Amino acid sequence: MLTVFGSVALDTIRTPTKVLKDVLGGAATFAALSASFFVKPGLIAVIGQDFPKKYHNILNKFLDLRGLERDNGKTFRYDGSYDETLSHRTTNKTELNVLSDFYPIVPDEYKKSNFVYLANNDPIQNTKIIKEFDGVKFSMCDTIDFWISTRREDVIKMMRLVNAVVINDEEIKLLTKTQNLIKCAKKIMEWGAEYVIIKKGEHGSLLFYEDVVFPSPAFSMENIVDPTGAGDSFAGGMIGYMASKNSTKISTIREAAVYGNIMGSFAVEKYGTDGLSKLKKSQIQKRFNQYKKMVRF
Repeated sequence: MLTVFGSVALDTIRTPTKVLKDVLGGAATFAALSASFFVKPGLIAVIGQDFPKKYHNILNKFLDLRGLERDNGKTFRYDGSYDETLSHRTTNKTELNVLSDFYPIVPDEYKKSNFVYLANNDPIQNTKIIKEFDGVKFSMCDTIDFWISTRREDVIKMMRLVNAVVINDEEIKLLTKTQNLIKCAKKIMEWGAEYVIIKKGEHGSLLFYEDVVFPSPAFSMENIVDPTGAGDSFAGGMIGYMASKNSTKISTIREAAVYGNIMGSFAVEKYGTDGLSKLKKSQIQKRFNQYKKMVRF
C-alpha cells in the first residue's frame, strides 16, 4: 500500500490566460491523484469546514480517505501568479489555516504501508509521521524554498530518514548552497538518502544513485496551461508506479521516473486538477509508448 501525507488546499492560480479562484490543489492532492492511476493511495491530510463537497467527491473517487480529517476553521489556501512564460511563479499569499495546528494521525490500516510519500510539508511533521509506519520498503520526500529558508536543519534531518528525495533544481541549490547539480545530489546522498531526483521542469528530471546519473527528458509538450501540480504529479506518479510493482529494483525506479514525467505532462495540460481527474489509464500507456519512441536511438 502507498500512503501520501501533505496538504490539501484551495488554490487561487493566476496565469496569463486565466485566473482560477479557490480550486482544488495542494501537494498531497496532486501527488495522490497521480499515484491513483497505479494503486489506491491512502491520504493523510486536513481540510476545513469550507471545503466544497464537489472536491471531496473527486478525492473520494480516487483515494482512500480514512486519513483525511475535517477540522473547524478554513482550509489551507495558496495564491500564486505565473509570468508570461509559465516558468516562474510568484507566491502572493499563503494562509495555513487548519494546517497550522494539525497533528496528523496515521490510521492503523495505513501503518503497514510499504511505500510512503511525504509531500512538501512541515519537515518536523514529516519526520514525526514517518516513524509511525511499521515496515516501509521505500519512502520519499519533497520540500520547497519556504521550509529550506526557515527550517533548513529540520529539512536535512527529514532527508536522513527517507530513501529518496525529490526536489527541483533551484531548491536543491538553495538547500545545499552549491550550484553544480551533481555536487548538490552527492551532498544529499551524504546526508543519508540513497536516491536524489532533481526536477527540472520543462527539461525533465535527473535521477542520482550510487555514482550513476539517469536523465529523463520531459515529454515534449505543445500546450501548457497550468504548471501548478507538475512536480507533485511527477513524484506521485513515480512512487505510485513503484508501489504497483511492489519493487525497489533500480530498473523499476528508472522506469518510475519516466512515468513521473508522463504524469507531470498530463497535469500541466489542463487547469487545476482537471489534467489528472479527467485522465484515462489508456492515455498514460499511449504516452509512455510515445515517450519510448522519443528517447530510443
